[in-house]
Amino acid sequence: MKTSRRNFIKNAGLASTAIILGVYACQSEPEGEIILFKTNVDDLAEGTPLNAFIYIEPDGTIKIMSHRPDMGQGTHQAIPLIIAEELDVSLDQVQIVHAPADKRLGRQSVGGSSTIRTSFTPMRKVGAAAREMLVGAAAKIWAIDPSQCRTENGYVLNPKSGEKLSYGDLVTEASQLDVPEDPQLKSVKEFKWIGKSVPRPAVPLKSSGRADFGMDMKVEGMVYAMVERCPHFNGKVESYNKEEVEALPGVIQCLESEKKTGDNSIRGVAIIAQSQWSAWKAKQVLKVKWSDPERKHSTVTLFEQMRENAKEAGQTFIEEGLAERGEFIEQTYETPFVAHSPMEPQNVLVDVKEDFCEIWATTQTPSWAMSEVAEFLGLEEEKIKIHIPFLGGGFGRRLLPDFILEGVDLSKKLKKPVKLVWTREDDTQQGPFRPGSVNRVRARLNANGKLAHFEHIVSAPSINHSLFNRAPGEKVSAGIMEPIGHPFYDSTYFRSAYAFIDVQPIPLMWWRSVYSSTNVFPQEVFMDELAEKAGMDPLAFRLHNLEEGSRYFEFLKFLERKSNWNSKKDEVGKGMAVTHCFQSTAGHVVEVSKNEEGGIQIDKVICAIQCGIAVNPDNVKAQCEGNIIMGLTAALKDSILFEESAAV
Repeated sequence: MKTSRRNFIKNAGLASTAIILGVYACQSEPEGEIILFKTNVDDLAEGTPLNAFIYIEPDGTIKIMSHRPDMGQGTHQAIPLIIAEELDVSLDQVQIVHAPADKRLGRQSVGGSSTIRTSFTPMRKVGAAAREMLVGAAAKIWAIDPSQCRTENGYVLNPKSGEKLSYGDLVTEASQLDVPEDPQLKSVKEFKWIGKSVPRPAVPLKSSGRADFGMDMKVEGMVYAMVERCPHFNGKVESYNKEEVEALPGVIQCLESEKKTGDNSIRGVAIIAQSQWSAWKAKQVLKVKWSDPERKHSTVTLFEQMRENAKEAGQTFIEEGLAERGEFIEQTYETPFVAHSPMEPQNVLVDVKEDFCEIWATTQTPSWAMSEVAEFLGLEEEKIKIHIPFLGGGFGRRLLPDFILEGVDLSKKLKKPVKLVWTREDDTQQGPFRPGSVNRVRARLNANGKLAHFEHIVSAPSINHSLFNRAPGEKVSAGIMEPIGHPFYDSTYFRSAYAFIDVQPIPLMWWRSVYSSTNVFPQEVFMDELAEKAGMDPLAFRLHNLEEGSRYFEFLKFLERKSNWNSKKDEVGKGMAVTHCFQSTAGHVVEVSKNEEGGIQIDKVICAIQCGIAVNPDNVKAQCEGNIIMGLTAALKDSILFEESAAV
């Protein structure tokens, strides 16, 4: 299928997409201790703090900290909305403030679809605790029991007397009270805003160009940097035309640089200039001679090795039941290395001073970045301040603080603020990348079309090995086996296993849905092949191999109904897949037909998701639509290829 990226996105966006939300009882996972310090964590959050997240001014202005980075997934609204729900105010009454990196705010990373799952109950407690403090202050003024008060839209009401006091009137008194350790939470039935498609405040900002992204950050006296990095990942600089480049208009200096990607060190030559344009123009003139790579990986040899590895038994992750002899159906599937390709390439603004470092960074992991920078500079973490603007996409790429450390290194050497900007080519060639994989799946069916044996062997590089030099030992990482490490379908015998391959120094990183994107594909395609062998409809075959009435069985029946699976259309084919990962169950039905050129076109995608309480259903729908387009892109567009340990 040949098409330009622009036409692909346009046509994918025009395809009919239906999103079905299965909303069930909350399945949130509170993580860590609730943070309820009465301290101000950012100069922007002015007002009297009731805790580290809520600030109220005497005029009633309410400011809520959004402490998780927003890369388009909607945390900028979702986190404050959860707090506001329990505080009993609408977002129309709230000013949302981007939180900097600060340990007092608890976990701040975004990745692994964990933000809402791990924040839902703690953030509700943040809002509920503040509400109880405000109620306590009002009850004290009125000399009544707090249970006699109620709240509504930023006011505490005395139903008996008809009096009411605004949160602004009460905040000074309330701030003197003890923070409740176990505040009373609303029941789900009492929710006013959670579960409704509330407009996202960031959308008008982004669509009008008023939102601040990393690319927009500027400070007085800063210089611009662009870096030409070794394409072979582990090569070194032998020579470059330093004098010629430094003589170009706008160029200030040319110096060697280093970027750490996990345990790998990538060398480069940095061009420091008065403007981004001058740096980019000079980069076109720069000529660097690199040393030969120590290891010369290629896509061809890597996949040859993975295919061989997949033929072996691998390291067992889980084994259930007793294996029986018999005739097996077996198939091997491959998925390629791919790039993250966020809309906004990597960039960072760094100002390193003698005893302080201030950073403006588009990072998914503020805490990780802070600890890495502190170690690199030999400073206490309290001496590092990281501001987090909007992120122009991430998908896992911005979990790694490599580009931040690269900027820190340059600012330290130059003793001035440095704005480091990557190009789109830098982002694509340097990675890090989603690991490619080879999956061998084998099964045996009994006479009734039931799974008697199901075995899935994953041969793929380890992200943990790439980042932290941790090769799997006796215990296989659960992450590598997600979400097929445990049986999804009922089978008399089930085994999942992993075969390691060392691809160092090729940098790897978690990519949207991580190993789920490479492991579920072979499982679900194989189920289609098994269904054909059994002479059954693909969806009916899946239902046949699930316990009737179980969660997955009922989910598939739901998808079957909503997609009109059993309705037939001339010249239209249907396919489906389902999985359970990151504590959500998702399924898709895709309708396809032939286009005028005789190729395949996608007419409609029906997506069902069971994800617990949807804080903002519109956010979930947007995520599903983005997932569909990104999945189609990974399936149909070009992969990343390597020659001599360089992306080509």
